[in-house]
Amino acid sequence: MKISDRDVLLVIDVQNDFCTGGALAVPDGEKVVPAVNRIAQKFANVVLTQDWHPDDHVSFAPNHARKQPFQTIELDYGTQVLWPSHCVQGSSGAEFHRDLEVARANLVVRKGFRRGIDSYSALFENDRKTPTGLLGYLRERELKTIFVAGLALDFCVRFSAEDARKAGFEVAVIEDACRGIDLDGSCATAHRSFAELGISVVSFEALL
Repeated sequence: MKISDRDVLLVIDVQNDFCTGGALAVPDGEKVVPAVNRIAQKFANVVLTQDWHPDDHVSFAPNHARKQPFQTIELDYGTQVLWPSHCVQGSSGAEFHRDLEVARANLVVRKGFRRGIDSYSALFENDRKTPTGLLGYLRERELKTIFVAGLALDFCVRFSAEDARKAGFEVAVIEDACRGIDLDGSCATAHRSFAELGISVVSFEALL
């Protein structure tokens, strides 16, 4: 696949808390780093996202009496999975993985910093209407195709890819530069969504 100057690599949440030993570790999460670094060398446009939660965030299970991680609650914007506390602002867990080549990024988008709402997508928070600002950036830069990699495939990668596609962009998920949590079949659900929306699924070797 040929990469053009109108393509962008969107790297989702490659942070310590999502890697082995982290508070919300995605299995083998750190293994995306070598692939992401290699792919990024092919792109003129690279955007990183960073989960950036206050410690009293509504999505954290410890902030709800008698609730455990991975249970769900209903909020005004819909069903919310309760997570272990993770990616707390200023913590080592919120930092990018030490081997990720952050210097290649043109932009870092922080998300999930509003206490009362979670934010899976890089484009919109979980109410599906509060923007992160990334959509405006992509449009002003007149970028066309978004290649998505990172963590986790079935949550933040999925929601980012879906929102980008619905906003009119061509979207490809680089599957082997992602890892998933697979909560109650969520990886299979993500793949069904990609197929329904016309989101391509590619390997990182196809981009080299």
